[in-house]
Amino acid sequence: MAGNSKKWPVHGLVLAGGQSRRMGRDKALLDRGGVSQLAFAADLLRGCVDRVFVSTRDEQKDEEERRQFDQIVDRYDDIGPVAGILSAMEEHPDVDWFVVACDLPNIDARTVLYLLDHRATSKPFVAYSSSYDGLPEPLCAVYRQGSDRIVRDFVNDGIHCPRKILIRSDTLLLDQPNPRALDNVNTPEDLAGSVLETTS
Repeated sequence: MAGNSKKWPVHGLVLAGGQSRRMGRDKALLDRGGVSQLAFAADLLRGCVDRVFVSTRDEQKDEEERRQFDQIVDRYDDIGPVAGILSAMEEHPDVDWFVVACDLPNIDARTVLYLLDHRATSKPFVAYSSSYDGLPEPLCAVYRQGSDRIVRDFVNDGIHCPRKILIRSDTLLLDQPNPRALDNVNTPEDLAGSVLETTS
């Protein structure tokens, strides 16, 4: 399988458990010409990894769009996206996880495959450097098999920000082949400036 030549199998995780407060509506359900942003991200990963899951909160698991996908329900409350990441790593500990946020309208297969092809066996995390500040992009990253121990230690110390976890860890950082691929949409203004096509 393309992008999956390293030691461990790799599963994809689409983070779709956010509350979308700033957007004012569920970002996973944003419509791009009849396909939800969630389905777009899941389909993209499906062509690159062994299996794809959607990360949800318990109260979201029966939502019509999310229940079309294999789900991993958060085992933790009120710690943000790291809840989904850690829950997935605990449920399937013997794989590498390719984690991607559902709110990246510009993400493409090249961006996914380039990251997968550069997985480093000696590093627990592989991520892109932000095109804006050079810091790790934790919501399009590979969390290697066994790195759940590192993530859990940070969470136990009260550090819940995935970016801080990657900054303070031995993370392999790569330059983005597509500098706009990881531009996310958090607000209606972001949405208006993105390439995402919405019809609703």
